Amino acid sequence: MNPMEDRRGLFNALLGDGRPFLSLTGTALCLSGGFAIFQSYTGHLLPHDSQALGMDAAALAHISNRHLTMFMFHDRVAFGGTLLATGSAYWWLSAFPLRSGEVWAWWTFAISGAAGFASFLTYLGYGYLDSWHALATVLLLPVFVIGLWRSRSCVPVDLRIQQIWKVAPRTEPRLAIAGRRMIQACAIGLILAGGTIMVVGMTSVFVPQDLSFIALTRTQIASISPMLIPIVAHDRAGFGGGLLSCGLLIFFMTRHAALSRSFLEVIALMGLFGFGAALGVHIAIGYLDFTHLAPAYFGLLLFLSGFALCVKSRA
Repeated sequence: MNPMEDRRGLFNALLGDGRPFLSLTGTALCLSGGFAIFQSYTGHLLPHDSQALGMDAAALAHISNRHLTMFMFHDRVAFGGTLLATGSAYWWLSAFPLRSGEVWAWWTFAISGAAGFASFLTYLGYGYLDSWHALATVLLLPVFVIGLWRSRSCVPVDLRIQQIWKVAPRTEPRLAIAGRRMIQACAIGLILAGGTIMVVGMTSVFVPQDLSFIALTRTQIASISPMLIPIVAHDRAGFGGGLLSCGLLIFFMTRHAALSRSFLEVIALMGLFGFGAALGVHIAIGYLDFTHLAPAYFGLLLFLSGFALCVKSRA
């Protein structure tokens, strides 16, 4: 027998250690996020949305007002930002901590992925099944699951859920500790906000500031098309799910990861994509109610302050 014979099976060789599948998931999320933002920028609804409503975005704006269509697009841009942030985190987790056998990285993938994919089911709250979203989920979920399953070989210990909380001993300056805690506080805020938005999306859909910006009552909105509120509800709940998943990623990454150059770079990207899309679109459409945006402003302040302290601790 040839001592150099490769005894791996075909599928074992093709699937590898699973990390390429997790990176592919991140790439798909980034492409989806970029598409959501671009589609909103063009001012057009997706074809199946127009079909469900019985009209396109121009007709909807004519029947109601431009603020209603801009409100719909603002949810989609914010959702796109969370997808870009999540995809960036998946690239980093796969290329750095999971490659190094960090067990917390595997659990971070598992927990954030479960939250993100499960958020698709929020459509049950109002019954609007987004066919494109459904197709993307059906295609991407097996890729993610295969990557998660195969990447268990990257972790040199048995997997236990308690491992996500156990932090490796480390000695850091006070600035780094304070910076971590500030970013973690921001992440907790994102988790709570994401959960709240998901619940709002599945129940009342609008908050008073939304209706004030749209300048229509809920009854008037519902009278335009029976599918209009379900579509808005789907967008709101989807954004909430993306925000929840993103908050979980930032929390666990900041809790466990060393303050390396790559970590600071990916955290900066996540902040740019997430806060940039969410706050930027509000500025673009003129939805500037301070009460509505105050939690986001506070979260951004925590994030920037914590990030600055982490960077300064490495100087």
